Amino acid sequence: MGIFSTQLANVVEWNESDPGTLLWKWQNNEIKKGSKLIIRMGQDAIFMYNGRVEGVFKHEGQFDIESQIIPFLTTLKSFKFGFNTPLKAEVLFINTKEQLVKWGTKSAINLPAPGLPGGMPVRAFGTFSCKVEEAKVLIEKIAGVKKVFTVQDVKDRITTNLDQLLMSWIGREGRDMFNLQMDAGSIAKGILSDLDADMQNIGISITNFKIESFSYPEEIRKMQEKAAAQSMVGDVGRYQQIAVADAMGKGGAGTGGSVASDMVQLQMGMAMGQQMMQGMMQTGQQSQTAPAGGLQGQGASVGGQQTLPSVSPKFCPNCGTPTTGTKFCGNCGSQLFA
Repeated sequence: MGIFSTQLANVVEWNESDPGTLLWKWQNNEIKKGSKLIIRMGQDAIFMYNGRVEGVFKHEGQFDIESQIIPFLTTLKSFKFGFNTPLKAEVLFINTKEQLVKWGTKSAINLPAPGLPGGMPVRAFGTFSCKVEEAKVLIEKIAGVKKVFTVQDVKDRITTNLDQLLMSWIGREGRDMFNLQMDAGSIAKGILSDLDADMQNIGISITNFKIESFSYPEEIRKMQEKAAAQSMVGDVGRYQQIAVADAMGKGGAGTGGSVASDMVQLQMGMAMGQQMMQGMMQTGQQSQTAPAGGLQGQGASVGGQQTLPSVSPKFCPNCGTPTTGTKFCGNCGSQLFA
């Protein structure tokens, strides 16, 4: 009988081949005489009988079920193994370790933004951490439906509500839609509170939630870069001059461009030319009132006629083309300096 009983014995354990599993049900419901229970670090073992939780075991180690486990089960304390009388009970294993999960919005969220009637599409990405907080609650809500419950199940539930939560917390306190990263910490803190309250209903705790980045459409990103460049230059007029000079330089190098790009460059060039002419007229007026020798290196008015400056200007006063230090303009041929 000793050999036969040994053959009937089994080992109740969870090898945890997938670290992302939070709940796993032992597949064999018949526990034979002489069976052992093995609990590994970061695991809880829960015995259930007729749909009720009979005992929760949290300490890792190897235990004899007949002598070390059954005496602590609520309604099975007096259960006696006999020939062909296995214990028909369910054993559920809980992963108690905290899990780090990456998340991202399923699709772009249209956020209300000034000047954009359809809203501004924004994506968000980050991480959250979760763990099993109340094993009995998780079993009550999940064990009757699924034999395995994973981190992916938690992620699916969270991302289902995430779009609405992001819209709700981003829309508060009049945040700047074009600089959401500045408020990422406070937005994440509010979302964490709401997500944790929801997941506690199934025994899961959300211990941390972070927004690592917001992703804007390419057009918005280019506008942000342009605005940053303008602020670095400090003057819009000067920025236009630099942009036109750069565009002309690229065009002269034979790089080519679209018709729309050429039109933009032409319009900016004309605007720059007008701006420069106005500046030169103002300079001429100042030179007429200035004492002799007061404007060294610039053209002076002699006998009512405008004389040429003694050094090459940066732009041709006639057509606005950037100069290269030559005496005559390479575009219109006008003399640049005496």
